[in-house]
Amino acid sequence: MLSKDKVKELVDHMPENFSVDELVEEVILLQKIESARQQVGSGDYLTDEELDAEIDKWN
Repeated sequence: MLSKDKVKELVDHMPENFSVDELVEEVILLQKIESARQQVGSGDYLTDEELDAEIDKWN
């Protein structure tokens, strides 16, 4: 979940003129980054070795 402060900071760092599409893209990217940080913080991720092992199972 994004905070209002994070979104305000994002808007403050954008150029003076931008489209709604550009804003939406930036908000989506910010949400994905925040989600990934939460996953890492809770230990919900794979190491490189674990990922390699998973990929090897596909072949």
